[in-house]
Amino acid sequence: MPVAFGELSTLTTPLSLARFWALLWGCLTFSLAAPVSNLALTYLTIFYKFCMGTWCSFFILTFLIMAINFVQFHSLLPLSWKNLTATVSALGMLMTMAATFAFPWILKEQPDNAKPSEVAVTVGSFLTFIGYVVEVQLIRTQDSQQQRGYMASVPGFLKVVQVFGGCVAMVLLVAQENELWRISVSAVVYSLCLAASLGTVLVMVGDCAGRCPVPFDRVLAGFSALGVLLYMVATVICISGALGHQNVNGLVAHMSETVIVGITLLAYTVDLAFSVKLLCDRS
Repeated sequence: MPVAFGELSTLTTPLSLARFWALLWGCLTFSLAAPVSNLALTYLTIFYKFCMGTWCSFFILTFLIMAINFVQFHSLLPLSWKNLTATVSALGMLMTMAATFAFPWILKEQPDNAKPSEVAVTVGSFLTFIGYVVEVQLIRTQDSQQQRGYMASVPGFLKVVQVFGGCVAMVLLVAQENELWRISVSAVVYSLCLAASLGTVLVMVGDCAGRCPVPFDRVLAGFSALGVLLYMVATVICISGALGHQNVNGLVAHMSETVIVGITLLAYTVDLAFSVKLLCDRS
């Protein structure tokens, strides 16, 4: 099947302009952030790598999506294109939001005053986040003829929030120096839930839900229930650990982890409610 190039008008649609915006500011952001070095503390280095990884990864993913969409190559890919684009835009929005909060934290803890170029990184990251917000909104408001896909629905977005929460919680956990037992238990909880949510997203993007040997809606309900139980345990551990924390820097990372865990627990709870409602409607 030959590959047909799209019209130049496809690059001037609102969706393409939003992606161009995210590409422009994403490229500027990681270019300005690249010279940052000599970070004072180890956990600041971890946050810096997280920010750079976020900006670079989603710049590459967005560029590939625009290129594939322009050459009309997505029809040859063995996956659900609408679910892939919705997932990348939603996850890009959440991850760049986290990087926008994390990078000023790095500048605040630096012994020297922040340079204007380093302050511009925060502004660029925020503008990149705005680009992904607009892209998500445009995808979610597409008319019914364009078939937004599962990942553009509320349950699909909740899966993305779960993946985001697991990734950020793992980063915050690595940046801490607490009791070994708490780190071990929390790491197991985050890893199990992240694997389940990421697997669900990959199944939807790969359009493999219909090949599941058991009803996939029951699998989703089971994953959501497991996530609620495990994140309830993680929330209790985070709160109890924060009460006896002594190090100020570690306490900020610990409280940030607690907030992220609480948001992720809420996402799993709402997702479980959607899954139960779906099962009840079908029965």
